[in-house]
Amino acid sequence: MAEHDAHRTIAAIWHIEAASVIGAVARIVRDVGLAEEFAQDALVAALEHWPQAGIPDKPGAWLTTAAKRRALDHLRHEQIAAGKAEDVARELDFQHAVASDEADAAREAKLDDALRGGVGDDVLRLIFTACHPVLPPEARCALTLRVMGGLSTDEIARAYLKPEATIAQRIVRAKRSLAAARVPFEVPRGEALAGRLASVLEVIYLIFNEGYAATSGSDWMRPALGEEALRLGRVLAGLMPDEPEVFGLVALMEIQASRFAARLSASGEPILLQDQDRSRWDALLIRRGLLALAHAEALQPNAGPYTLQAAIAACHARAARVEDTDWARIVSLYDTLAQRNPSPVVALNRAVAFSMAYGPADALPLVDALPLVDALQADPALQAYHLLPAVRGDLLERLGRLAEAAAAFEHAASLARNQRERTLLQARAARCRG
Repeated sequence: MAEHDAHRTIAAIWHIEAASVIGAVARIVRDVGLAEEFAQDALVAALEHWPQAGIPDKPGAWLTTAAKRRALDHLRHEQIAAGKAEDVARELDFQHAVASDEADAAREAKLDDALRGGVGDDVLRLIFTACHPVLPPEARCALTLRVMGGLSTDEIARAYLKPEATIAQRIVRAKRSLAAARVPFEVPRGEALAGRLASVLEVIYLIFNEGYAATSGSDWMRPALGEEALRLGRVLAGLMPDEPEVFGLVALMEIQASRFAARLSASGEPILLQDQDRSRWDALLIRRGLLALAHAEALQPNAGPYTLQAAIAACHARAARVEDTDWARIVSLYDTLAQRNPSPVVALNRAVAFSMAYGPADALPLVDALPLVDALQADPALQAYHLLPAVRGDLLERLGRLAEAAAAFEHAASLARNQRERTLLQARAARCRG
């Protein structure tokens, strides 16, 4: 195998195996930062040896064993410095033997379960650690993509259109914060699980949303980022098969991802939902999404926010044409969502659905309602929320109030940070003026 081809193969393997390797090492060292460092050492060793020796039959096991050996060496040196060399060396030698001998893998797993009280899978613990609420959302996203997705700092920086140094600092600070807060490498239990799971789902959803509709830059979408979030969601669903909101989020992402190919023209211009060629929607992803939604609803009939959003997406997915969409059902779902998880954005989306179900004349007062506008302006994250004037412009255009619509679209374009979306809004303003 040529060296270039070998490196591409190794990169693909690392993308798949990174989480399990880092998780296995973090269980030993109880430090995500150290675990990622030792896993990277193993990756470097693979890049040095595999092009000449060939890819091993079980590359994930090879990487895990190499990373564990580095971790155990580190612990040995640490304990020797603490004056406990003899006892610790004996124990670590035993662990070395276990790590390198596949025949003893089952015994190691049994021993680990006994020591941990059957807490669960290494990857699951890694997700909960990387998404810990002690970190700000942007740091959780960067660290999750780094340790769970195996993405390089440069890849994460390009995905978020940030300088590589900025992303590197976020990741370093996140690791330090976890170590300083002595965050345990575990899945929380009982009541603590709900809060931590909400943080995990939020991070995965943030990553997906950035892929679905890029905040800024020259591309309207970043499909690779959306696909990575979907992969993480599927991993989480496999590890937590009894959590309804996990499946609700997976259902939402599967259905939304089914539209990726139809959301862009050949030249990269955005195509809005009502103008999309629905034959280009991915039928397999829609089926997967509907199955995940059914599973979520069976687990919890009183649906949570992600399941409700998935049900809204399913209304679009089931409609062969825009005219076939059950907009009244969507309004009803938004009503329920607003009761359980109220937000200005939910209110705005409900107004859009209301306009489709009952006409723009009845929906415009909802958009112009002071509580909605005040709520949007009171939230610093939404003060430049361009979709509020964009929705208002759409309603005014449908009512034939074209001069007002053009002004609203121009205002929305001035707030939009994404170049493609800004161009689309300017074009709509020009059409109204013309």
